[in-house]
Amino acid sequence: MGIFDGKTAIITGGGKARSIGYGIAVAYAKEGANLALTGRNEQKLLDAKEELERLYGIKVLPLQADVTPDEKSEEVVKEAVQKVVDTFGRIDVLINNAQASASGIPLSMHMKDHFDLGIYSGLYAVFYYMRACYPYLKETQGSVINFASGAGLFGNAGQSSYAAAKEGIRGISRVAATEWGKDNINVNVVCPLAMTAQLENFKEAYPEAYEKNLKAVPMGRFGDPEKDIGRVCVHLGSPDFKYMSGETLTLEGGMGQRP
Repeated sequence: MGIFDGKTAIITGGGKARSIGYGIAVAYAKEGANLALTGRNEQKLLDAKEELERLYGIKVLPLQADVTPDEKSEEVVKEAVQKVVDTFGRIDVLINNAQASASGIPLSMHMKDHFDLGIYSGLYAVFYYMRACYPYLKETQGSVINFASGAGLFGNAGQSSYAAAKEGIRGISRVAATEWGKDNINVNVVCPLAMTAQLENFKEAYPEAYEKNLKAVPMGRFGDPEKDIGRVCVHLGSPDFKYMSGETLTLEGGMGQRP
């Protein structure tokens, strides 16, 4: 028996790759959850569906959905959420993990297109998914887990639009925790640091910079997407953590300490 047998979780940015989203998907699949995975790359979503269903005996609904400045993006989200409900009949956990950004560009050189990319793929996506899922989360007294970043907490250079989106996500999460508490919906935020395919590419391209970043982590390693990030998300969506809401957890191996 898994924690989420018979329950449904939506994970945005959950396509198959060495990514945080897929690590979360594996952690939830091992606990029996049926999954709705969203992403931009249809093949990665289909690969995720094949592997997760084969290994863990759950059902996976792949949803190609991208939130952009296009005025139709909100309808794309509404349609995706409706497909989840039509397929599984319920939504128990919403995990907003997806985010694109124009990183490495100084604020003085940031263009509106750069800013729009971060704000729409992150903050607007969270807004659209939370609003669309609310009636169903209210029915199940479910949970929301939103992803922010140390880039916003600590003002990382070259990440102005990304940091703005992530801090906006923290703000809307705290408001939702306040407003939705009466419905027994808890809303929390995770700031992760994990070894992903993107970080592996960075390691190969800039080995000295990679080693410098690694030395800044007190535990001396980057997190595992499933074991260090996904398992925390499992607990945040479980009944054991229901009374915790409106909090931000930094999962950065001791690097994300703050007052």
